[in-house]
Amino acid sequence: MTGAAKVVVTDYVWESLDVERQILQGIADLVALQTRDPEEFLAQAADCDALLTTYAGPISAGVIASMPQCRIIARYGIGVDTIDLAAATAAGIIVTNNPSYCIEEVAEATMALLLACARKVVFFDHLVRELRWEITPGKPMFRVAGSTLGLVGFGSIGRQVAVRAAAFGMRVLYCDPLVQQGQYELPGTRVEFPELLQQSDFVSLHPPLTAQTRHLMDERAFAMMKRTAYLINCSRGPVVDTEALIRALDTNLIAGCALDTTDPEPLPSPHRLRGRANVIINPHAAFYSEQSMSGLQSGAPSEVRRVLSGEWPHHVVNPAVRGKSRAGL
Repeated sequence: MTGAAKVVVTDYVWESLDVERQILQGIADLVALQTRDPEEFLAQAADCDALLTTYAGPISAGVIASMPQCRIIARYGIGVDTIDLAAATAAGIIVTNNPSYCIEEVAEATMALLLACARKVVFFDHLVRELRWEITPGKPMFRVAGSTLGLVGFGSIGRQVAVRAAAFGMRVLYCDPLVQQGQYELPGTRVEFPELLQQSDFVSLHPPLTAQTRHLMDERAFAMMKRTAYLINCSRGPVVDTEALIRALDTNLIAGCALDTTDPEPLPSPHRLRGRANVIINPHAAFYSEQSMSGLQSGAPSEVRRVLSGEWPHHVVNPAVRGKSRAGL
């Protein structure tokens, strides 16, 4: 280790850290780990100047207190539910995320899952693989054009889904406490959450995971949905109460679901969500494309370089730390 700053990478999902090393060259030395467990990465992170993290956590108040020199925690992805933001702010640690690297990808994946539900693509594929050439088992099916999509959350991804859904002739509803009707010149009518559930043929989840949105989709929510409706989740698994979802499927409260994220994740085997004809499960893959991976890998270390160079980073999720950060920013 040289006299340069120390940057610890807790975990990553790409082949090498050449991009990180190039971005931080001349300003920091990189310590690469592959663990999500704070007890395993703290031995190296205790004296770090910056922490780069993907899925590791929870990065709790106790973990933060164990990194007295850390100036920035930079998350490679969008969500920061693994990080105690209040504790980081109190400690003077800047927390950043990467909010724009996969907007198009997740919007595309949402529409892919929606269409797969509507046209029962996976169901029919399984029939054909079983040497059955039949349409009747897939009935009933309904036209997508003219149907209603309810978007829970109207942030960057939700708005892009709205544009794509409108192109398919869908009516778009959304609920989001931070967005007012007409704030964006985009397809969509703002409604309250219960009305969205009651009117939608497809309910697609796009909120951040917070204390308020955890288990937002619970038994009461499923009871308000149409029995012909599908749930789509490309946000965070815990937004859905898994046990409530299973009961809704068991009792035919909803027609089915398509999940890119689950709770727990990865989904164990066996599990009661697995093996259902009306359930599609992907392995948290909606974010991925070759283009998005390039933006994902470079975003977080670029934020670290800015902070270590005395610059305010671009995507700060705890702006209250400004003026009292350990970085002097």
